[in-house]
Order: sequence, then structure tokens, then C-alpha cells
Amino acid sequence: MLCCFLSGCAKHKQASAPVKPAKTGSTQRGEASWYGEPYNGRRAASGEIYDMEQLTAAHKTLPFQTWVQVTNLENGKRVDVRIIDRGPFVDGRIIDLSRAAAREIDLLRMGVAKVELRVIEAPAVPRAVGNHADWREPADPRGRPRARRDQ
Repeated sequence: MLCCFLSGCAKHKQASAPVKPAKTGSTQRGEASWYGEPYNGRRAASGEIYDMEQLTAAHKTLPFQTWVQVTNLENGKRVDVRIIDRGPFVDGRIIDLSRAAAREIDLLRMGVAKVELRVIEAPAVPRAVGNHADWREPADPRGRPRARRDQ
């Protein structure tokens, strides 16, 4: 009987309501900025590790995993990014881009630009960033290249 009484006093966690997806085609205009160090390698608000060389971004309200096409209104260049973090936390800014995304729309040097965001469908195949052709076998703990097994 005491167990039944005590279990009634326990706090029950309420399930959070499912996040409503962003409406495809909706747009927003404002300023974009970018972020890299010291956030690279840290956990983003979505729980995944932030990699500044991936096409990702931070937005204050869009659901995580939403894909957004960002157009730099000063030069017309575009990049598609996935929302994984929260921010920016500077008045007037609507999105913080990863360094890779900022590079795609020539935002690195200026740091801030007027942009238009458009919610898009997620791509069928994830997009890769960077040139993986120059990937090398990591060095062993003593700093020497590892011997190839096929030689």
C-alpha cells in the first residue's frame, strides 16, 4: 500500500510534443554570419558534433535537420545547409553558417552579409564537402606514416 502511495507522488515526465516541420518554400531575409573555432568539435544544440567543414548552420527557431537554401543577396551565390544548432545570438542576424557554408557564398572575409533563407526538401543523397582524394593514412603514435599492407 505504501508503494502505491509513494508512486503517486513521483513526478512523471511529460512527453514533449513532436516538432512541427518547417514549411517548404517559406523564406526569411536578414543578416548571416559564420562560426568556427572555438565551437568546432563541440556538441551542437541538436546533440551532434559541430564540424565547421560541413554544410550546417544555426537558426533560432527552425527545427533541427531542416534544410535551408541560403542566398547571399550581395553576390547571388547559394548554399544548402542543414540546421543543427541554435543561434545566432546577435540582434539582426538570422543564421550562423559553418565555415564551409560561408566559404561557398563568399562570406568568410566580410563575416556578415544580407541573405535570404528558403526552406527546401532534404536532399536524397547527403552532400559531401571537401576533397577526399588527398586523404592519407594517419600517422602512427610516433608520428611516422603507417606502412601499407599491400606493399
